[in-house]
Amino acid sequence: MDDRKYERRSRLGPPTHPHVTRNGTRGMERQDNEPTQKTPVTLALRYLCCFTQLTFLPGDELRDSAKRNVLGDRSILLARFHRSDNERRKEKWSLLSRGFASLFCLLPTPRIPVLMAIGGPPAASLSSSPTPPSLIFAGKSSYDSDLPSLAVAASKKILVPDSQSDGSSSLTEQLGATSTVSEDLQVIEDVDNVAMEDEEKLEDAPSLVVDNVDDAEAKVEDVPHPLEVTASTATSKAKGKTIPPPGNGQKIYEIDPLLVRHRDHLDYRYGQYKRLREEIDKYEGSLEVFSRGYEKFGFTRSAEGITYREWAPGAKSASLIGDFNNWNTNADVMTRNEFGVWEIFLPNNADGSPSIPHGSRVKIRMDTPSGIKDSISAWIKFSVQAPGEIPYNGIYYDPPEEEKYVFQHSQPTRPKSLRIYEAHVGMSSTEPKINTYAEFRDDVLPRIKKLGYNAVQLMAIQEHSYYASFGYHVTNFFAPSSRCGTPDDLKSLIDKAHELGLLVLMDIVHSHASNNTLDGLNMFDGTDSHYFHSGSRGYHWMWDSRLFNYGSWEVLRYLLSNARWWLEEYKFDGFRFDGVTSMMYTHHGLKVAFTGNYSEYFGLATDVDAVTYLMLVNDLIHGLYPEAVTVGEDVSGMPTFCVAVTDGGVGFDYRLQMAIADKWIELLQKRDEEWKMGDIVFTLTNRRWRENCVAYAESHDQALVGDKTIAFWLMDKDMYDFMALDRPSTPRIDRGIALHKMIRLITMGLGGEGYLNFMGNEFGHPEWIDFPRGAQHLPSGKIVPGNNNSFDKCRRRFDLGDADYLRYHGMQEFDRAMQHLEQTYGFMTSEHQYISRKDEGDKIIVFERGDLVFVFNFHWSKSYSDYRIGCLKPGKYKIVLDSDEKLFGGFDRLDHSAEYFTTDGWFDDRPHSFLLYAPCRTAVVYALVEGPKKG
Repeated sequence: MDDRKYERRSRLGPPTHPHVTRNGTRGMERQDNEPTQKTPVTLALRYLCCFTQLTFLPGDELRDSAKRNVLGDRSILLARFHRSDNERRKEKWSLLSRGFASLFCLLPTPRIPVLMAIGGPPAASLSSSPTPPSLIFAGKSSYDSDLPSLAVAASKKILVPDSQSDGSSSLTEQLGATSTVSEDLQVIEDVDNVAMEDEEKLEDAPSLVVDNVDDAEAKVEDVPHPLEVTASTATSKAKGKTIPPPGNGQKIYEIDPLLVRHRDHLDYRYGQYKRLREEIDKYEGSLEVFSRGYEKFGFTRSAEGITYREWAPGAKSASLIGDFNNWNTNADVMTRNEFGVWEIFLPNNADGSPSIPHGSRVKIRMDTPSGIKDSISAWIKFSVQAPGEIPYNGIYYDPPEEEKYVFQHSQPTRPKSLRIYEAHVGMSSTEPKINTYAEFRDDVLPRIKKLGYNAVQLMAIQEHSYYASFGYHVTNFFAPSSRCGTPDDLKSLIDKAHELGLLVLMDIVHSHASNNTLDGLNMFDGTDSHYFHSGSRGYHWMWDSRLFNYGSWEVLRYLLSNARWWLEEYKFDGFRFDGVTSMMYTHHGLKVAFTGNYSEYFGLATDVDAVTYLMLVNDLIHGLYPEAVTVGEDVSGMPTFCVAVTDGGVGFDYRLQMAIADKWIELLQKRDEEWKMGDIVFTLTNRRWRENCVAYAESHDQALVGDKTIAFWLMDKDMYDFMALDRPSTPRIDRGIALHKMIRLITMGLGGEGYLNFMGNEFGHPEWIDFPRGAQHLPSGKIVPGNNNSFDKCRRRFDLGDADYLRYHGMQEFDRAMQHLEQTYGFMTSEHQYISRKDEGDKIIVFERGDLVFVFNFHWSKSYSDYRIGCLKPGKYKIVLDSDEKLFGGFDRLDHSAEYFTTDGWFDDRPHSFLLYAPCRTAVVYALVEGPKKG
């Protein structure tokens, strides 16, 4: 059985009480002249419905629903909003007792009608039962989390405290399940006229109409929630921003007819996505509003003071503590609503200043099922580790207006082809230290621009307490890493990149979270199922991290808001989503070899909740920020991955072509004679039609300790002694430099519609990346030695690439020329691509892309004179890039002033051809510079 838990819902979540008419038609009002029958049973149920969170569900479904904490009727919340706690407590228990008394006296049969849950996941499903279901009432106190929820089995008329079930359901399962109720169930009518006697009666409070429950997707009147009204008017950021409605999701079958065989799965997936969009629109206002959770949760400031809210349904009590109240647990005790949201309002000081000073430390102290714990807010915007301390502290970050960074430059237009420079700010210094945002801005960004890249992808931006995790074990999702500076420093970096015309992509981690319980989300409210799946499903055994429950409404709010936060607040231009393969499959891609069989993608191993989330987040990003770029790290080759959501796809702009790097590592462990030209070409071109890919020969993965970069595979220890130009080279160095250039150019030329390089690899950075670390003492008693916390190999020696007396410089210059060639000709996004030769004997590969002809001679010793190659267009060609040029560390064997004229006649299935000289281990690019002269 699926071990996913029903998510606990916050007061700010969507109400899901039904609005179903007598005839079962959704959304239609009951006619005013339609008679209603107020039976004693109806009155009893009315009391219970309106003043407790009651779920009337059959059998096991009810026991599942009893586990969740859900949002109630907005009209009730509006009335409660104006009552004191004591008034609510007295009225609630009075009516509750009256309701139970009436009900037990008057129940005529165990076959009681089913009343859908007030609150909870939208349209919680009612599953059919082959036998008459027993009625269970589940309620929970709205003000005291210690009071047990009650479960009453009406058929036996006994109270069962804390009825539990091992079953669980995801949000999409709840939305997708259909309701079937036995026809002879008695119908509860007219529960809308419940009397609310209160001195502050709300005349416009909506009514709750439940006349029939045949339709599980009941609608609710759209009444503004008190907090939603504030949220909807609190910002003008979203003005003019709308997200287009879903399409029909059918175009994928035109793009790839093979998908028709899996239509049931794909249509179900798209149906879940559409249903979730509809529920968000109905209960949250829109996906645009839903994605602004940071305006409701965490610390929000108004003219009157500071409000702090936290969703922690497992906590029994909570207090806000920090420097502002001398860490006094009893000073600022928070109140909990019935939906697990803890809240406190701190009015401004008498002089008008905020009650929490900017830059001061804050935490939330909770009494949880796991004990007393101090936690950093899940929505914290900045966190810092004090010198000499282990835990991080949340920082209330709200600088005065005059100190806030103001962006000066507009975001660049999205380029047609993407040339990405992957970078880690902390290790971007030439010195053995942690670099800062400001130093990266001033020193590294101009370098990236000069090299010819048009985008920089920043790793390790989200706060992570463990530096050596490379930023992938995130602890504070809304906070930029404090090791490198302040949030305003990061904004300054991004603004400078925009001034240089560079896009800034963020390496965002939504695939998992740190296992850290001190600083992160793990066990935040004392339970393991808060933001994550419980049990083994919520744990990634290889990464030692927690896995999100994408079927939870509040998890969706959290992650969608997180993506929007970085785009809105920091002006990032898009994301590289990490670990997407792990998200999309319940096996996480571990110990699985994807063969390309479509059943591997569309079956029981697919996590539809996660795929639906990816569709939602792409919908959000592209709807609100049309120029934004999304890149997904997927090794599986999931079909429809880079197809628009409206057409039925997952919605990414690019897929990282991860197989290419693996292929190069595989070949580099073989002799040159064993390299197969057809194998290389197949790997580089093996991608789905009309789905864009970002190709790379190597990324940060290959640079980490325990692996090797391409340069190190090729040249190994010779790099230490023979890279100076004033010393003789070696055959290993000559081979290494030549193949390093060829591998990178053919990867860019054939591998995809975008290209990525990790910083320093453009010039063959020596050695590996080794983060500072101490010795590890494993539970088995084994000791894993550290590196004495050294930063020596956690930096980038850009000075090596800049030194014109070293051979690294030639490799860097070639990479720069390669980027500028693509900038000039745009060959990566050219629609014309044709491979005319893959000669295994000559070790020659020839292909056309746009108006360019690429010629690669991988032979280790043979050079070819008067070598004929085919081409599409006739005319005059000239060399525009030559890996053998002296500037690039080559042997200068080609005359760049030479002109190459085509002759007519078919060759290699091309209508024209020309002769050239192809030196061994060279890559040369020829461009059509002049068409045929007209006679």
